[in-house]
Amino acid sequence: MDQIDKKIVRELQLNAKISMKELAEIVHLSAPAVIERVRKLEEQQIIEGYHASVALKKMHRPMRAIILFESKDCKALANFCHNHPDVLECYRVAGEISYIVKIATHSVESLEQFIDDSMQYGTPSTNIVLSSHEKKVIEPFIVEEK
Repeated sequence: MDQIDKKIVRELQLNAKISMKELAEIVHLSAPAVIERVRKLEEQQIIEGYHASVALKKMHRPMRAIILFESKDCKALANFCHNHPDVLECYRVAGEISYIVKIATHSVESLEQFIDDSMQYGTPSTNIVLSSHEKKVIEPFIVEEK
């Protein structure tokens, strides 16, 4: 990735709906050149997709929690999480715990139900999210060639 590609990726992370004409103006290239660079970034899977960011509160999911699991059955827990509508993210990790699950639900009662339903797969430790910050732009690491 050269500097222009980095700027294209940055701008698309800030606004995936930007027109190719606007993007071209920002990076000082022609629209066809930018379209070709974006296509190559997609082919290289540097750009994996384009997504809508939604307001969880307006989706009636104001309660967020991070749940750590010491799992008895990792595959069953993963299957449960992948199929549960409240689960936003699920990570299998190494260490004392085996899974980290991020959920967004509509009430304390639905959080309790999730915990109760998941206990057959392991021991949960629930952390309610009070506030959060998510990076909107991810910069590539600078790798020095030897």
